Amino acid sequence: MGLSGSAGLVGWLSGEPIVALVYLGGLALLGALVALLLRLRPEPEAPELAVPDWSVTFAAIEREDEAVAITDRAGRLVCASTRFAEWFGASATPPHLPLDPEALAQIEMAARAAWRDGRARTDNLRAAPGTLVLEVRRAGRGENYLIWRFVPMADDDLVAEMAAEVGGKLGRALTREGVQCALVAPDGQVLAANAAFAARAAGRETADLVGTDFVSWFCSDEHERIFYASEGAKGAPVRFVHVPVADPDVPGDVDPASVPSFFLLLDDQGGIGDPRAGLPQVEALLARLPLGLAMTDRDGRFLFANRAFLRAAGHDDPNVPPPYPSDLVIREDKGALADAVRRYAQGTPTSGDVAVRLRAAPQEPVSLNMAAVRGMGDGAVLLSLKDSTEETRLKREIAQATKMQAVGQLAGGVAHDFNNVLTAIIGYCDLILMRHTPGDSDYDDIQQIKANSNRAASLTRQLLAFSRQQTLRPEVLQLPDVVAEVSTLLKRLLGEKISLQVTHDRDLGFVRADPVQLEQVLLNLAVNARDAMADLKGGGTLRLMTRRVTADDVRAMKSEILPIGDYTALVVEDTGHGIKPDLIGKIFEPFFTTKEKGKGTGLGLSTVYGIVKQSGGFVFATSDVGKGTRFTIYLPVHVPDPAEAAEAARPKAEGRRTEWSGGGRVLLVEDEDTVRAVAERALVRQGYEVTPAADGEEGLEALERIIAGGGDVDLVVSDVVMPSMDGPAMAREIRKLRGDLPVLFMSGYAEEQLRREIDIPNMHFLAKPFSVAQIVAAVEDVLRGG
Repeated sequence: MGLSGSAGLVGWLSGEPIVALVYLGGLALLGALVALLLRLRPEPEAPELAVPDWSVTFAAIEREDEAVAITDRAGRLVCASTRFAEWFGASATPPHLPLDPEALAQIEMAARAAWRDGRARTDNLRAAPGTLVLEVRRAGRGENYLIWRFVPMADDDLVAEMAAEVGGKLGRALTREGVQCALVAPDGQVLAANAAFAARAAGRETADLVGTDFVSWFCSDEHERIFYASEGAKGAPVRFVHVPVADPDVPGDVDPASVPSFFLLLDDQGGIGDPRAGLPQVEALLARLPLGLAMTDRDGRFLFANRAFLRAAGHDDPNVPPPYPSDLVIREDKGALADAVRRYAQGTPTSGDVAVRLRAAPQEPVSLNMAAVRGMGDGAVLLSLKDSTEETRLKREIAQATKMQAVGQLAGGVAHDFNNVLTAIIGYCDLILMRHTPGDSDYDDIQQIKANSNRAASLTRQLLAFSRQQTLRPEVLQLPDVVAEVSTLLKRLLGEKISLQVTHDRDLGFVRADPVQLEQVLLNLAVNARDAMADLKGGGTLRLMTRRVTADDVRAMKSEILPIGDYTALVVEDTGHGIKPDLIGKIFEPFFTTKEKGKGTGLGLSTVYGIVKQSGGFVFATSDVGKGTRFTIYLPVHVPDPAEAAEAARPKAEGRRTEWSGGGRVLLVEDEDTVRAVAERALVRQGYEVTPAADGEEGLEALERIIAGGGDVDLVVSDVVMPSMDGPAMAREIRKLRGDLPVLFMSGYAEEQLRREIDIPNMHFLAKPFSVAQIVAAVEDVLRGG
């Protein structure tokens, strides 16, 4: 519009249209030249960035007291400090570090939070160097790297640490501000004091007041104003700020009068001035303490909260508290907490605690300690909250152990009662089969019933193994011998795609265990490993290792479960899919399985757990999802008892073995009618004269009648658990009549457990369920003197 207008003006002034057209063309050509020059002008060059020199980065992250590592977006380790390699290994890459499953879960959560929010922090990581604090931060030009910092947590005595703070740098800082402070024991003795307090109380800053009576340094007037005794009423009155301090190891319901206290002393200026003038000094002191402390005003608003308090409460911002303490708890607890804060702020100076559920961990109630604070103007409330992560973990472990014990007792009781039913079924099957030949039409059906009964019996044996009530026959042996016995079977069990690697340490100690049950442990773990590696493309590897573990090694582990001593360890490690962290704590529970429905009973690992615990050992499982699972079994090194060695070297007598020629009279005592009927028929068929009885009292009366009639009994076969009078009580009464009469106990409980509880000489044992042939063989063996 502008070009055409100017061309028209030129044409009107000149009176020639051709001049206007030439003028217009020239302007268009000039504009095109300018646009071309603008396009050809070079763009400003971006500054060239140097290639990262990781040697410089390595020098920058070297620290004596912390471990630092850097990983990229793909999870690869690009740089690590020397301390990181010493603590976790040169080949370790966060978050996959050699730590327990709970710590690994914490690290993975921190990594996800750092990628999402830019930074994250987690405390109480249990590792070989001790308890660590992890800080993760996203960095780099494109924020494609994570910086990992592992810093040891101080675990010194809190009272000693606080005393060092009061007598050290913090006390000097308060002295410069004119604030006197002291740490006072429950009995009133001074544990520490700063120079300002010493100067006012004793007249010189270098005075040693530790061990003196705190109250003796003060006096009061008729107006109940408090003065230093050295200054008297001529001096300035002081105002006390009392801060009760509870040790985290002391439960929340401990009387505050039984724990040390801090006293801050501020000049009252004769009642003139703002009493809240000392609040910044109080805040500076409480911010340095390792305890979670906060203070609210009488309306319930936060005046301040230190980092330890906000961290224990799970607050997102470690520097800025929310407006109210109730913002930290779930909705149901907001009203109760707000009411408690107002009550303590308006009432008399007192302290107590209230149970609340934090928004960060709503499943675990915590105890929030409250104390009314006076001397700060309006009423205020001091809140104390400790980081209970470790305590919660211990409670969870204790609850898990208690649950395992209860489930074990239940499983053992069910298995014991079910064994009586199986004994009757198997026994009647044997009796029926004696009247049938393999060609009969019913023979196969009876065999099928017996086979399924034996399968049910194997399940009850697994339940008894989990509940530590299984019969074990322990021997002194070397673990490599057990591994060698079962290796051939394991190779066939694993198949061609999975390779088996076996390694042994030297100088392994002997262990005392049942070799058959240890083979069962290896088979169960191998089957689980095979199933975990079944769908891997290149197959997998199962490693069996025996390790020598000394008491020093156990001490270095700092385990709260494994007692210090010498062990021989059996390690079973696979390269399968691994187990998720939230499932690793449940794998030893009976009937729990991660396999598909119909592909597992959930009793394999519970059997392993029961056998190992009954053998006096310990079993631990660690897993890395996508990399594999590792089971470590610790069996204590056997130290032979001199009496045991002498008993083993003594030749056994063969006295009675040649005296028995067959037949005899048997007193059969069993409260289950079906079991008693099967056992009676089985023994009568073999030529024994059987006298049945339904309980211990009836059996004792039957024996008395036989002896009174001039007869005798060669053997007593009895159940253990019976109503009225049980088997052991009956056996002790029988021994008063016949001191040498042998007793054969039938029970579904473990033989070792029965021998410890009964302790009767010439006692023998037959495990339920048993077949007709087994009870006959057991009776014959006892009568022969076996």
